Amino acid sequence: MTDYPDFLRAQAATQTRSIASYHPGGEQLWLKKAGARNSMGRYRLMGTLARTLRLPLLTPVPNLGGEQAIATEVRRLRELASLGVQVPALLAVQSDALLMRHLGVPGQPTPSLANEMRDAVPAGALAVLALWQQGLSAIGAVHRGGSYLSQAFARNLVRCGDGHVGFIDFEDDPGSVLPLGLCHARDALCFAHSSALALHEAGALTKARPLWTTWVAQGSPEMQAALVASIRRLSALRHLPTSRRLGRDLQRARAAWVLLAP
Repeated sequence: MTDYPDFLRAQAATQTRSIASYHPGGEQLWLKKAGARNSMGRYRLMGTLARTLRLPLLTPVPNLGGEQAIATEVRRLRELASLGVQVPALLAVQSDALLMRHLGVPGQPTPSLANEMRDAVPAGALAVLALWQQGLSAIGAVHRGGSYLSQAFARNLVRCGDGHVGFIDFEDDPGSVLPLGLCHARDALCFAHSSALALHEAGALTKARPLWTTWVAQGSPEMQAALVASIRRLSALRHLPTSRRLGRDLQRARAAWVLLAP
């Protein structure tokens, strides 16, 4: 049986990448090391933008990197695991690194929901819509449990070994700067922005809109109010062109507006 603290100490001393996968004893582990410290400059700029636009959901959530990012991820993983949320199991921790168990089947790819939805586009609207609803349902369960995610982009939702949707990437903590209702609204907007383009490409946006409305109506009044205010102030997105020649970022924002618009 692997001695996880010893394994972490030994591998962290020689690992050069910020995150790497290992396969001791037939299981798959991930070792994440502290990276370089990040500057506060860009967070101050985002804070100014959020205040100017009166969009508190854009309030920056600092990820300063280094050992602080490791400590934040450890705290959030433990909190979410205690609530029954499917996140990587922490096996060992030290100040500059952590060791986690793989969420999927050892040795097999663990697709993100973003990749699954993209790959399902040729199969049509219902295939993509089913995957999208799984992600939405998983995020809703976290909210009903009284918690929130960090960056609820579709790339950070993954297929676990049991087939359910789990979550990764917790180096920042929105709850350190935002009240719970805004954390929930932030999760909702992150997921909408990162998943709407696949819905659009599969011809599923029309079917997704009432499902989105129903999901939002199940959230807290604070979350709903924050979403209404944010969507109103982002109404200029409806004027974005639809041409693919202008890049996927604009396409993604335009598709998100179509999904979110009242």
